[in-house]
Amino acid sequence: MTDGSLESKVALVTGAARRVGAAIARRLHAAGANVVLHYRGADAEAAQLEKEFNTVRAGSAVRLKGDLLAPVAPKALVEAALQRYARLDILVNNASAFYPTAVGEIELGHWEELMGSNLRAPLFLAQAAAPQLALAGGAIVNIADIHAERPLKGYVVYSLAKAGLVALTRSLALELAPGVRVNAVAPGAIAWPEDGQFEPGERERIVATTPLRRTGNADEIAQAVHFLCTAPFVTGQVLAVDGGRSIFL
Repeated sequence: MTDGSLESKVALVTGAARRVGAAIARRLHAAGANVVLHYRGADAEAAQLEKEFNTVRAGSAVRLKGDLLAPVAPKALVEAALQRYARLDILVNNASAFYPTAVGEIELGHWEELMGSNLRAPLFLAQAAAPQLALAGGAIVNIADIHAERPLKGYVVYSLAKAGLVALTRSLALELAPGVRVNAVAPGAIAWPEDGQFEPGERERIVATTPLRRTGNADEIAQAVHFLCTAPFVTGQVLAVDGGRSIFL
């Protein structure tokens, strides 16, 4: 796998229908992998991506719908992937909820959703996938955040969840070695939220305090994920893809 080829490999990508998840799925598919596209609500986008991949290589993609907050979902998703392809080489934990939770306004539902999508689901997906990944000498890549180590003001629960995901990455790297490598990518400002979070002035400030003076894009995250999927002597690492912003935080 050191040449970057993923031919004959099978990758499960959560939250794969749109944005960063879709870019990751496209990158791994282009490298030769068969891709299991998990999604929750983006039916049309998932169907289109599945069709796109299968047009290139027949049978090379399948979409699976599911709410990762459901207790049975992680195990069921892994079982469905194995039923379709009979192997699993790569797990990319990309699915994530993201919204502010200021102190004094935090509710139990916020905790359940943010911790559930960003930490609990990756743990139980990894646990369900680990035996098959070990057979394949496979890899897990978690999508963390630079704010896992430098919290984002006003986003208490999200920052906690991503900090937990970084700790999970390092813990699993120990627990699953030597059969499974576990790493994470920590994005900076990549794709602005579509719900209006971050006012224009705040977005300008973020770019101004990023050494490379721009936002990143989804393909740059996908490139880093691909690297970690194919780097045979890298485990337990968190790779910041943030234009250098984390050195100023």
